[in-house]
Amino acid sequence: MKKFTFNIIKLSLVSTVLISALGCKSEREEDFSFTGLEESYTIDRFRVLNIDPKVGGNFKWSINDSIISQENYLDFISPVVKTYPLTLTIDVAGNTRTYHSKIIVKQEAVPFSKHISNVFDYRPAVGQFTNEMPEYAAGDTFSQILQKAKESLVGSSPSLITLGGFGGYVVFGFDHTIPNMDGKDFKILGNAFFGNDATQPRSGSCEPGIIMVAYDRNKNGKPDDDEWYEIAGSEYFKNTTVKNYSITYFKPDENKPPVPGNEFWQADTEYVKWQDNLGNLGYKTKNAFHSQSYYPLWIGDASYSFIGTKLMNNYFDQSGTGDYWAGKSYDFGYADNAPNNDEASNIDISWAVDRNGKYVKLPGIDFIKVYTGVNQEAGWVGEVSTEVGGAYDLHMN
Repeated sequence: MKKFTFNIIKLSLVSTVLISALGCKSEREEDFSFTGLEESYTIDRFRVLNIDPKVGGNFKWSINDSIISQENYLDFISPVVKTYPLTLTIDVAGNTRTYHSKIIVKQEAVPFSKHISNVFDYRPAVGQFTNEMPEYAAGDTFSQILQKAKESLVGSSPSLITLGGFGGYVVFGFDHTIPNMDGKDFKILGNAFFGNDATQPRSGSCEPGIIMVAYDRNKNGKPDDDEWYEIAGSEYFKNTTVKNYSITYFKPDENKPPVPGNEFWQADTEYVKWQDNLGNLGYKTKNAFHSQSYYPLWIGDASYSFIGTKLMNNYFDQSGTGDYWAGKSYDFGYADNAPNNDEASNIDISWAVDRNGKYVKLPGIDFIKVYTGVNQEAGWVGEVSTEVGGAYDLHMN
């Protein structure tokens, strides 16, 4: 090979190496186009602060020596008025940079309430207390019934509303974000109680409702485009629990002759027809204790449907003669499933799962949906129907 040819090859190789090195440097500089954290961030307590550097790499967000997140962004919330020292470390292909700031959590100008602040939707299923809790008046529209539900649930002195049989629901929210902290985060009030039977220590009147939660990610104060997550209670992963169960209730003819049963309380055993997606169909019985319509009278449709997670029947005839029915309390994670003063009525946001059953990490939640999770009639006691009598943030006094 001639000498000048060899020199040209050497020059080409050197140029290629230099270009590659410059290219890598340019890519690294682009990766670190992040100019750094602000000197400080200020946020009200019970509000979520979002910091998104919008760069790639491996992230580590820390307060003092505790890592609080390893996501490419930070959602931070605190119920405490305090200043937190914040450190962000970003690693890109072994090239590490560290940024420092602080988060100032301040007292809100107008004090937040620990209780429900708004009711967004209410659609009970068929039930013996439907049209009574809250009470329907002739001509009431959906908006008027929704207002009555608000009057029942909003504030520090709530009263009960019924959700009727399986699927009936209510959606409500708070004036702040309930933070996802270590331990339990919120409580839903109902009217569950335990009986005095020593052989069934955690049973009595327990009508478990499925709990759904949502974080107001778009910050518009409405549960519109926000994703809902189910609180995975003690029964969620069991094969006795049915996912995507649906049921349709058909509006009854209130003028048809009733079909009484053999028991004194069975006023009409063929009152409200229903069918589900498992091939089952039947009738909901009207009992002798409640004579009003069990079908929501402000709903003009000839039928309406619900879909959700169905729990195994939890009511059992303890007497063997139909005289004494008792509802078993499930271990955790449901509304109206245990007395209000019982630990089992407290809910942990970290139990939330997505539609595939995978646990999710939420900074907190703004909205809650509760629906009746059992499709069962318990003799003269009537249908299993979740009742809701308020809810509150456990992180607030």
